[in-house]
Amino acid sequence: MTTPQLLSVSDGVATIRLGRPDAGNALDLPSALALRDAVTEVARTVRDVQVVVVRADGRLFCAGGDVRAMAAAPDRPAFVAELAGVLHDALTALRALPVPVVAVVQGTAAGAGVGLLLAADVVVAAEHATFVAAYPSVGLSPDCGVSALLPAAVGARRAALFLLTGATIDAATALDWGLVTEVADLDDLDARAGEVVAGIAALPREAVGEAARLLRLSPERPYAAQLADEAATIARLSSTPEADALITGFATPNGDTA
Repeated sequence: MTTPQLLSVSDGVATIRLGRPDAGNALDLPSALALRDAVTEVARTVRDVQVVVVRADGRLFCAGGDVRAMAAAPDRPAFVAELAGVLHDALTALRALPVPVVAVVQGTAAGAGVGLLLAADVVVAAEHATFVAAYPSVGLSPDCGVSALLPAAVGARRAALFLLTGATIDAATALDWGLVTEVADLDDLDARAGEVVAGIAALPREAVGEAARLLRLSPERPYAAQLADEAATIARLSSTPEADALITGFATPNGDTA
């Protein structure tokens, strides 16, 4: 059986690729389990990783949960609960990785696909990509962290409009709202995503990893707790070999002070 998600690691970049293009990369139970396994494997070998990239094969980024699999399930509530649970484990683990996550969205992201890109720190989308909640069209409520992370990304009013009307938004609107980080022509998407990934990978691993962690946690806790974590983290990083060399070089009169 073909693995629905393929994980590859090269030069410190771990790529998780959704691989059901004929099904719009819809997430059924095997593909959800494969996604969870891929993230688990990244976590196991994360010391060799500087950036994680999530992308997809085919025309769509992710059509969401596999509605056909839901329709065929003999016990639909049990199946949907299991599918959501596996996907939630995968997304929780993805956001717990101590490295930045970049999503590359070449086509439509719907439902759980929106949840997947919301779990990323940076999203580079093709200019023709579209985004839709999709849940109302099949009588379902949000999952995959959409109700938690969407308001933080786009604001409560826009999140409500997106989720309660089932409206489809284009890439330009997604950029304006803050759902995606930047938009590129489809022909330039891979090159631009590569530049973003390379720029992150060129920086000190722990510094950008801790920045990503702090940003992910900030909406979830009080300001004072965030400040305490910032203080402890920056103090710890100041003694790492990378920071020591960079700080010493910066402070040296003949060093780089740009």
